[in-house]
Amino acid sequence: MNTVKTFMLMAALTALFMVGGQALAGRQGMTIALIISLGLNFFSYWFSDKLALSMNGARQVSPEEAPDLHRLVEELARRADLPKPKVYLVSNPTPNAFATGRNPHHAAVAVTTGLLQLLDRNEVAGVLAHELGHIKNRDILIGSVAAVLAGAISYLATMAQWAMLFGGGRSSDEEGGNPLAALVMIIVAPIAAALIQMAISRSREYLADQAGAQISGRPLSLAGALEKLTAYNRQLPMQVNPASAQMYIVNPLRGGQIANLFSTHPPMEERIRRLRAMGS
Repeated sequence: MNTVKTFMLMAALTALFMVGGQALAGRQGMTIALIISLGLNFFSYWFSDKLALSMNGARQVSPEEAPDLHRLVEELARRADLPKPKVYLVSNPTPNAFATGRNPHHAAVAVTTGLLQLLDRNEVAGVLAHELGHIKNRDILIGSVAAVLAGAISYLATMAQWAMLFGGGRSSDEEGGNPLAALVMIIVAPIAAALIQMAISRSREYLADQAGAQISGRPLSLAGALEKLTAYNRQLPMQVNPASAQMYIVNPLRGGQIANLFSTHPPMEERIRRLRAMGS
């Protein structure tokens, strides 16, 4: 159900981008928006992993530097029938983790130093299995494309605003932009794009929890890890770029989340409840 929901939301995001282009400059604007959308998707496909790792200060570690971590990642990747991803470490006392990569053959998992210090081996395995679930479900690619499209829609809204200020909405014929539609684009489209992007992120987190529980075979360990990570992130939020917050297993900016439309993560209580139900 979550998978179907994700693809419906992605289609809505792409449609919103194209409608925005049409509102700004008619049929020609819609065509240009489609071309830009394809170009942005290509860029996010190839470069999102490098940007994410660099943005979060992640450093690749060798098996000699972190032998236990590498052995655990290798064991879980084998269970998940995935190639072993690259392993990165983020020097930060706040426990958290994320995965990135355009496909299973070009993937990486990153954990903070605080996570390795706080959790026991089974809990670390649960967190890593969750991240491998993201890789197996290609969530990183889906999230990156959604983020790029949402950003592009906001940029289109800014273009529409400047066009109206400088008389770009004068023409109301079939080939030109529609002034009323452009006004709606300025006000509504960025909000709608953000809501859709966040809904996509929430649906993929549930799927990754389920996949992580199946890969590790210990849903209760993952539930326990989420409880600890949430508590520590509330006490000591990470200083990260808000654009990358959705990548982490728990929100690094606020820790636990309430159930509202503007959450990048599902309610932690619901995630833990589902995992405990799997464990029972």
